[in-house]
Amino acid sequence: MGAVTAAWAAGALVVFVASLVMGLTGFGIALVAMAFLPYLMAPADAIVLLTIYALVFSVVVVVQLRRDLTPRALVDLTLGTLAGTPLGVGLLASLPVGLLTRLIGAVLVLVVVLEIRQALPARLAGRGWALGAGFLAGLVGGAVGTPGPPVIVYATTQGWSPRTMKANIMGFFVLNQGAILLGYWWTGLLTATVLTLTVTLALPALAGLTVGALLFGRLDPVRFRRAVFALLLVSGLVLLIRG
Repeated sequence: MGAVTAAWAAGALVVFVASLVMGLTGFGIALVAMAFLPYLMAPADAIVLLTIYALVFSVVVVVQLRRDLTPRALVDLTLGTLAGTPLGVGLLASLPVGLLTRLIGAVLVLVVVLEIRQALPARLAGRGWALGAGFLAGLVGGAVGTPGPPVIVYATTQGWSPRTMKANIMGFFVLNQGAILLGYWWTGLLTATVLTLTVTLALPALAGLTVGALLFGRLDPVRFRRAVFALLLVSGLVLLIRG
């Protein structure tokens, strides 16, 4: 994407909206952006780009909510993600573009189906669930850039307060996205093209995050959530079919 082109403007809009969603909810930048960015750039570049933003934004949130963070809760999640990340990064580095795009679409549709069916258990106790959620987050995050769903599902079953839940999820994302980004660098996916895109789209990303944070608590969360998931469903189906 050039300096001021239609492709750059479209990418900036997508990144702005996705960052706004993260500012509002504390997650979702990749879930929203990956529904559209594969039309504007190589899917692998988009995944690495969003991983950089997610890492930086997560650090910002963790600093703000550091008193609500419970590091002990992150130990097993982190062990799991360290095991799953190399496999996910390996898939991203080796899969054909068409298959990768369909995998992104499948993940988006799965997230929406889980949301619609409210298929979340009331309680997941024991280290195995944390290890499993961390492993899946590393695997899916490394392969298609969307580590959130497994960890968010796990977090909703732990009885954490809203602030603690947000702090712990963001704390995990700092470790998860850091490990994934290191894997991207190791395998050569962190390219000059990605770094250029990261710089040129940084202002829309920061603007979206800021607006989302300012709007937090002022919008109807139910309607907003429905609109976001409706958009994700349409986009996921298009990516899944189009490939």
